[in-house]
Amino acid sequence: MTGTHDNRLVVDALTKSFPQPGRNRPDLPVLGGVSFTAEPGEFVSVIGPSGCGKSTVFAMLAGLDHPDSGSVRVGADTATAGHCAYMPQKDLLFPWRTVLDNTVLGLQVQGVPKAQARERARALFPVFGLSGFEDARPAELSGGMRQRAALLRTVVQDRELLLLDEPFGALDALTRTEMQAWLQEVWQRYRWMVLMITHDIREAVYLSDRVVVLSARPATVRHEVRVDLPRPRELSMMTSPEFVALEAELVSVLHEEARRALDEQRRER
Repeated sequence: MTGTHDNRLVVDALTKSFPQPGRNRPDLPVLGGVSFTAEPGEFVSVIGPSGCGKSTVFAMLAGLDHPDSGSVRVGADTATAGHCAYMPQKDLLFPWRTVLDNTVLGLQVQGVPKAQARERARALFPVFGLSGFEDARPAELSGGMRQRAALLRTVVQDRELLLLDEPFGALDALTRTEMQAWLQEVWQRYRWMVLMITHDIREAVYLSDRVVVLSARPATVRHEVRVDLPRPRELSMMTSPEFVALEAELVSVLHEEARRALDEQRRER
């Protein structure tokens, strides 16, 4: 990869409210001052109760939305869509395009000539376990292969920050475990700066250097855990006392916030 990857991400006191349907209803506060950081080469997972604003934070990082107050910076610059590449929950591969032509879409949007874009993407196919499928259609791929193609489409853009929004949420348990191990291996090779949303606490601990827990809305950072487990991490590590203790700590905090979120929903009714 050709990017410098030498800029720190700073999310500083983000707030955001959204209008509610119906007359004379106050805006719904979703973010109440979210602040955290990510270092170059660091893998950070963001977890929190459903509806707490995780995807709203990502939309701001990707330049798809703007905060009411607060800021997002990469190095000295305000973060824009040009700083990051965003992989949503669904692979969003176009069924009529070949796998190779799907993976170059982001580059073509940036104005990279088609031949150059195809050359850059093709070079990553062996790393992503997709050799021989360049000319296949998405329907010919397994679920795991489709997600690898979607991630290839994301990382080939060579941005400073990768945003992964529940990248394996739609996969079956076995495929998901395989993809987690594969992602760790590829990440260690390239050391991207990654932010990942997940509802799977075990996945967060297994993949991350740090895990950031958002509170019930209006969201703030409720808790943060540093995962000081050695890498590469074998799947057998998930049963180690250290791993289990980290998982239990996060489960406890997340369940407390989930109860708060449920109480808030009841009050809103």
